[in-house]
Order: sequence, then C-alpha cells, then structure tokens
Amino acid sequence: MLSNEHAIATDAYFDPGSEIARTRLIGPPQPATAPPIAMLGVAFNNLSLPETVSYIEKMIAARTPRYIVTANVDFLVQSQRDAELHRVLLDAHLVVCDGTPLVWASRLLGNPLPERVAGSDLVPELIRVAAKKNYRLFFLGATPEANEQAIANVRKQFPNLDISGYSPPFRPLSTSDNEEIIARIRAARPDILCVAFGCPKAEKWMVANLHSLCVPVTIGVGGTIDFLAGRMKRAPLWMQRAGIEWLFRLWQEPRRLFRRYVTDLWHFGHAMLAQLWYLKIHFRPMVRREFSCRVISEPAWCRIWMPEKIDATLVRHDRWILEDAGRCHCLLDLADTDFVDSSGIGMLLQLRRQVQSTGKCLVLIAPSHVLRRALELMHVKDLFLIASDAMEARKLIERQKPQPEAAYKSNLENFLYGVPA
Repeated sequence: MLSNEHAIATDAYFDPGSEIARTRLIGPPQPATAPPIAMLGVAFNNLSLPETVSYIEKMIAARTPRYIVTANVDFLVQSQRDAELHRVLLDAHLVVCDGTPLVWASRLLGNPLPERVAGSDLVPELIRVAAKKNYRLFFLGATPEANEQAIANVRKQFPNLDISGYSPPFRPLSTSDNEEIIARIRAARPDILCVAFGCPKAEKWMVANLHSLCVPVTIGVGGTIDFLAGRMKRAPLWMQRAGIEWLFRLWQEPRRLFRRYVTDLWHFGHAMLAQLWYLKIHFRPMVRREFSCRVISEPAWCRIWMPEKIDATLVRHDRWILEDAGRCHCLLDLADTDFVDSSGIGMLLQLRRQVQSTGKCLVLIAPSHVLRRALELMHVKDLFLIASDAMEARKLIERQKPQPEAAYKSNLENFLYGVPA
C-alpha cells in the first residue's frame, strides 16, 4: 500500500499508545484532485463534461466491464427508499451529476460540482469521440421506432461509425428476453452500451448483467435516445444554461412528470436542508490542529488515524489514501474527528467501494458522535463495519463474510425478471 519508506510493520500496530503508532507519516505527494461530493448518501464524481469523456476513454482502454450512472434528483429520492438502487449508485464506477438542482445544492454545501453532466449532453460527445477513434456503440431501449431513428440520425452525421441497437418489448424482462438482449450485444461487441430502460430498471439491469455483457462501458442514458431520434425536443440553450430545462420537460409531458417533480422537490428539499444544517451550519469548522493523516501499515493491515477535520482540503492533500487503498484491510480511526463535510463523506464512500472491490474490509474505529450522525443522516451508516477499538476491528474482520456476488445478482434478478425470492 505504501512504499518501504512509508510502511512500518510492527507488533505495536494495534496499540495506538505506542511510540511507533504516534509517528506521523505523510503519504507521497499527489497532484491536486477534485474530491467527490456526497449528497443524500451518494458520492458524485467531481468532473466536468470534458473530464468525464476523458475518464470514459480510459475505461474503454482498460477493457474491464464498468458501469456509469447519470444521477439526477429523482435517482436520489428513489434511492432513499430503495436499498438495491442505493447500493447500485454506491458501487457505480462513475456517478455524474445530471441535474442543475444538484449543482446548486453542492454550492450550498460549500463543495461545488463544476457543472451538470447530463446524459443528453454526454452521449453526443461520446458519439463524436467514437466516430473519431473507431469505438463501437450500441443503443438498448426506447421504442423500436425511436431506436431505429436515433441510429439513422447518428449515421447521417457520422457515416463510418459502427453503431447498432435493439429495443426489447415493453414488458417485464423475461429470462428469454434477457438472453436475446445479451446475445445481440455480445455479437455487436460494443465499446459503449447506452441503456434506456428508465430508472431504476436500467441501473439494476446494468449491474445484474455487467460481466455477461463483456462491454467496457455501460451507461444509463434516460431519454437520450428519444432526443437523438428527434421524438423529444430539448429546451432552448438559454433554458439549459439557466438551469430550468426541467420546466421545458414538464411542459412537454405534464401528466407524466408533474407528480414526480412535486414529490421529488419535497423529499429532496427536506433531506438537503437537513444535510446542509448538520454538515455546514450546526457544526461549524474549527481551526485545524492537525492537517494530515497518520498511517501505520503492514502486509495484511493498514491503520489510518484521521485528523479533526475531514473536508475537501484534507481529501485533496491525502488523496493517496484513496489511490493506494485496497491492497489490505483498512482500519480508519475516527475518534478525533469532530467535523466532516460533503467531501469527507464522499471520500469515505469511495474508500469503502475501493477496499471492498478487492475483497478486503474497511472498518471505522470509534467514530465520533458527529460522524455517526452524519452517516445516519445520509442513510449509509449500516454500510460500514464499526468497532470500538483495533482489537475488536480485527475480530470483526475475521468473522466477516462478504455477501457473495451471486446473491447480490440474484436480488437484482428478482426485481428485473419477477423471479420468486
């Protein structure tokens, strides 16, 4: 996890009172990186549209199946009552902000996202890049007419682009439907798969079938295929820039969207005010007494003492923690932490995903009341292993049996295909 000059293997590893444990170890310097932003328990990647496209190109080059979520307010509201959707959002390889209200909320929290990265903006950019770099695209979903028209419109603009698609019947996906979908996609061998089943169906389907598809990048695109087909019009540019494109959508589809928008506004506004009060107003930042983390590391374990403030500044400075995490079990000592902001929660969520993706465990040791309340507020406290001290953490890890991937996939299949639980 750390180079030899930063790593220490010692029997005093679990003794925070030892002389070695009090040693302050600073990680290797890293370039400044925008920290993730947590809103209602979902960590958003702090990326602009060009940065998102560049990140996706790296995913394609890696050739490892990954999925991307373009989350808006409705995603967050649904995830508050849908545990499976919440986990899908937490485990996503990239979560971008598809909603101006989310950008506004991030500014109020003091850690602003750079801009809205809407699926309807991202997909056209990916199409242009695909045409230039010979990536293959596949459109899945929407109506058959919309899917065919979208592909035809794209081919008119980029005649040499390798693009195909399929629109399955509008009914709960049966096992046979799913087998045909996967067979068509595997035959097309796309680099980018755009799924337009709607939330939460698209996101859960992507996770349930991610490794069967063998596609480097799978992304939920909402109504983007309808936009490309010309069946739905986007708002004028001035409305997009003013952040009121949702009004144009409401005018186009009042019966479908009015109730959803009112419900989302009520639940999102209430939850965000609670997060704003607790993370920014109620517990005000104090003068930082200690700037960086202290680390003790050995081959199988790593213990990190977090300072009083876990905020955007710390995340930028100690980004190497996220970069290196995952090689071994990680114990995060949070007894001294008495302030955390949206970037701090975002870092914890990303660290959890990074560690668990390698089959290791992340344990929070003696989290303070402030941190516990913040995790409860975002409905993520139950996602973390929590211990009172290092010895209890070690026993907890030894007893821990991670949920098998097959069991998680089975839960999603129950939702998608109506398989009895």
